[in-house]
This record gives sequence, structure tokens and C-alpha cells, in this order.
Amino acid sequence: MRKWMWLILMGGLLVIPMAQAQDDSERQSLTIYNQGTALVQDVRTFDLSQGRNTIDFTDVAASIDATSVVFKALTNPDAVAVLEQNFVFDLVGSSSLLSRYLDETISITVDDGTTFTGQLLSGRGGEIILRDEAGQVFVVSLGKVRNIQFPNLPDGLITRPTLRWLLDSGVSGPEQVELTYLTGGMNWAADYNVLLNAGNTSLDLNGWVTLTNTSGASYRDALVKLVAGDVNRLPQEQALFRAESDMAMGAMPTAAPQVEQREFFEYQLYEIARPVTVADNETKQVEFVTGTNVPAHTFYVYNSFPGFYGYYGPVTDQGYGVTGITDVQNWLEFSTDEDNGLGADLPAGNIRVYQEDVDGAALLIGENSIDHTPKGEDVKIFLGNAFDLVGERTQTNFQLLSRTVLEETYEIKLRNRKDDQAVEIRVPETLFRWSNWEILNSSDEYTKTDSSHIEFRVNVEPGEERVITYTVRYSWPG
Repeated sequence: MRKWMWLILMGGLLVIPMAQAQDDSERQSLTIYNQGTALVQDVRTFDLSQGRNTIDFTDVAASIDATSVVFKALTNPDAVAVLEQNFVFDLVGSSSLLSRYLDETISITVDDGTTFTGQLLSGRGGEIILRDEAGQVFVVSLGKVRNIQFPNLPDGLITRPTLRWLLDSGVSGPEQVELTYLTGGMNWAADYNVLLNAGNTSLDLNGWVTLTNTSGASYRDALVKLVAGDVNRLPQEQALFRAESDMAMGAMPTAAPQVEQREFFEYQLYEIARPVTVADNETKQVEFVTGTNVPAHTFYVYNSFPGFYGYYGPVTDQGYGVTGITDVQNWLEFSTDEDNGLGADLPAGNIRVYQEDVDGAALLIGENSIDHTPKGEDVKIFLGNAFDLVGERTQTNFQLLSRTVLEETYEIKLRNRKDDQAVEIRVPETLFRWSNWEILNSSDEYTKTDSSHIEFRVNVEPGEERVITYTVRYSWPG
């Protein structure tokens, strides 16, 4: 009697009786890079006989870079030689099954319960074409098929991505082997939740490692390491065999740190202190840094000309640089320094800032992303535009004195519409017309921040309008 198997298309269920190869996993390690790549180390034990052996390493990632695979015998390294290595990825699916059963007899059942049995002529283009014993041809849309009945599973099809080796062993018995490979489909990022106090003078911070696994494999009780930094990789197209494929604010914990941090080469390495199961198609979060009462402050910036890309020649167009921007930006700043800050390195990630309302509810006041920030540096986060602060920048004078000399004057008005809060507003000014410039006069003190920028810092009382004026002269060779 012929054996049959059932493929339930609509429900996505495939039931195939198969013999289970020995596949005992003894330990797994993951080193995940924040660039969509992971290094997998998997140690398993196989029974080998003296001579040639074929072993299957199943449950490897579908997104494996097969060119990166390293096989190592641990028990008898001098007695086991690798003759061939293959990555088998022709997985069971409706399209692969239909292509394998051309000219064979199959049965299909459609949505209304009608069953058709006949020789499979084609399974391409979203249609199944059958010819019954009487020679009648049936064309059925694949979208209307409820299930398909096939004979036995043909040779060569597998249910999971598999690495297959042909080995030559000089001994018989259990052999512990280690597999190392790179895979795509795995990534991690840092996510930070910040609770800013009511006075904007200190903050509490929780940092979470967010792991995302879409590699096509699950890793049970793995030792997980995370590398923060920009590791150079070859373009993805050069790798072969790549298969297709807001945490709420919480109370600060008092338990021991779950993640240990240390320097590794030119990067920062974070090791989770306990085994972690990372399932396929899963996002997992683990806390890795906390800080309480970290000194912080907010400040305001009125930048009416943010788009400066360097000097390409003298700019003599009078209207260039007049943008009409009136928004005043709100920023948060704190330090990662040990003595007067968080005392931790911060990998790149998203950061969300909350503040408690009068009823104790934490409300989101802004979010942004940060780059890799080592300990001892300052973190500046743009939170949004202030509702009750307004800036206005007007060009009040423009004179082209000669072919090589130009003067212009700007008037900057800053209005504070807050009820009872005085604010300091920083006003960076871009001197964009040419690299040789001189401030002829200014109503307020300023700081030269670099070769093409100056910055004013003025205090504005509630209900007040402050006015800054300055005149700049540019000159360039004839």
C-alpha cells in the first residue's frame, strides 16, 4: 500500500512522519552585532563509525552565511577529517512539492469540498493542472485549494535548513563537534527610558537590550554576548546561500545587574549573565544599565539656519539664508561621566523621555536616538519645539560694498510667553557667506564656536521680548 501525506494549505500545517536524527545540543553561544549579524557557536555530539560518515546538523539559521561555516571536532580532532560540506536549503513547501510531483498522481480538495484526482501536469503560475484517467484536464486556482494529498515525501526535500558533512573518521564512538557560523536576521539595539524630574535638574534612566531574531532558528539557553560598535563587514551580496526570510516605564530594580560590560578590541562588549532562550521571530528585552538622580538640565535653542554644508564660494545672493523659522527647540543634556553623571557607556539606540504630571502619571515629552556614547561624554537629546517660546530673525541691512566685500545686519527677536519661568535661549548663528568674516558690532556677547559659527546665550524673562542685533563683514580675494 502506498503511503500518503497531507498538506493543509489554508491552515499552514504540514504533517510529515520522519525519522529523527541524533541532534543533541549541548551548548550554544551567540555573539550579536548591532548591524544585523550574529556569530553562532553550537556544540553537539554525534555517534561516528570508523570510516566515512554523513552527519546532518539541523536547526541552523535559514539566513546562514554558508561561506563562514567552521567545523571542528573536539573529542578526537586529529582523527576526524572533513571531506565535504553542504548547506541543504530545499525546504518542504507547496511549490517545491508540486515541482517534485510532476507527472505523479495527486488528489486536491477545493473550498466547496470537491476532490480532483489525476496526473499533475503543472503547478506553476498559481494554478494546478490535473489530467484524470479519462484524459479530462482540470485547472484549479491554487488560492481555492483547501488541501493536497501527495504520495511519500521525495528524496532531497527537508523540513529544516541543514548543514551536511561527509566525514572520514579514524575512530568509532561519540564525537563532540563545534559549529561556528555567521548569520543574518539577528540584531540588537539599546532602548532607553528616562524619567525627568519636575524641576528638569535630574533624571532616572533604564537601558534595555532589545534582541530581535528573524534568522530562522531558535537558540535555547544560549550564552549571549552583544558587541557595540561599527564592525566592518563585506557587502551582504557577497555572502552565499542567504535564504529569504515600547516598553512602559517601570520602577528601578534593585537586583544585581543582568548584563556585564567590558572592553573588547575597539568595541564595547555586553554579556548577559545568565543563559537566554532567543526564539525565532521573537523580540526580547533585558535590562543592562540603570541610573538614578543623574544630574541633568534642559536648554533652548533658536537656530534659524540649520542647513549649512560648507563654503563653495562667496554667497552674494541677498535672500539666501532667510528661512522664516520661528520654532525654539527644547533639548535635554546629561553626562555619562563617572563623577557627575551616569557612569556608563551607552550603545546607540532610541531614548524616550518621560516626566510625571501632577497626578503622578508619566507622560512622554520627547524621544530621539543617540549614537554610541562612551563614558565621560555628554548626551544631548532634542525633545521637540517649545510651545510658548518664539524666535524671529530678520535681515535689516545688506550691502555689497565692492566686488570682494559684503556687509549685512541681522535682528533676532526672542519672545517668552511662559507665565512665570525665565529661560536661557542659545542662538547659534551660521556665517555662511564666506570663510573670512568679522563681527563689526553686536548688541550682546557671543562665543565663536568654530570657524563658521558664533553663539549667543541670553536670558528672557516671562512676557519679555529680547532683541539681538549684529553686523558681520565678509571679504574674499578678487
